[in-house]
Amino acid sequence: MAKSQHIVSCFALLFLSLATPSVASSTDSSVLYHGCSQIQFSPNSPYESNLDSLLTSLVNSATYSSFNNFTIMGSSPQDALYGLYQCRGDLSMPDCATCVARAVTHLDSLCHYTCGAAVQLPGCFVKYDNASFLGVQDKTVVLKKCGPSVGYDTEAMGRRDAVLASMGGAGGPYRVGGSGDVQGVAQCDGDLSASQCQDCLSEAIGRLKSDCGTAVYGDMFLGKCYARYSTDGANGESKSSSGGSHHSEGEKTFAIVAGLLAGVALVIIFLTFVSKIISRKW
Repeated sequence: MAKSQHIVSCFALLFLSLATPSVASSTDSSVLYHGCSQIQFSPNSPYESNLDSLLTSLVNSATYSSFNNFTIMGSSPQDALYGLYQCRGDLSMPDCATCVARAVTHLDSLCHYTCGAAVQLPGCFVKYDNASFLGVQDKTVVLKKCGPSVGYDTEAMGRRDAVLASMGGAGGPYRVGGSGDVQGVAQCDGDLSASQCQDCLSEAIGRLKSDCGTAVYGDMFLGKCYARYSTDGANGESKSSSGGSHHSEGEKTFAIVAGLLAGVALVIIFLTFVSKIISRKW
């Protein structure tokens, strides 16, 4: 698969991401979790060819849409493929495309020659399988992560519960909330109906509240949705995945631009000074 077309597309997108500095959190390519099926396919098989086409379609689609799913019907039922990607709701299209390309490269290295695989990065999720999962509810816990507990604080827990409640009562597949120093984000995959999405997010938010107790941060990823919250400064990963790196990267870009402008100004002043000296001599 390393020689396949989808890898070429991924490297092209990664090159673009290096050439153009990004200020969004899609720059974090760390893997939050991944899963690989036990069944493998043979190299140079029709299944591999279909997988190349599927992953290439996912990467290309991410340049203009934050969610999409594809189905490839092979010459036989065992060669059929289903796949989707989902970018976090606040990512721009270039950042979404970069994240999906990176996720695909992770799939190739982590789940080589497997008939099904999934990987979750801070900014996006990619999954494929030879059994259809599109539009199917899945509330299986795939990742639960709770921060340290600092004991029950009525005000802090009140803010946390207010954030979780606001996300649970909001509409749409992507939801954010904030109260004081507590920030939260929740999202479900775009192939779910509105009622399925609400059901999945209610489950994730409810389990996050009950399982993480008085933890300063918590992540609850189910098969088709997730919910996360963090107290300011308590969890760098959750904070950055909610866009916390935006300001620091923006400040770096501003400093570089300001430095270049200052350099240009100094050159202009120097040339003007030299010109005056030359004109005086003549």
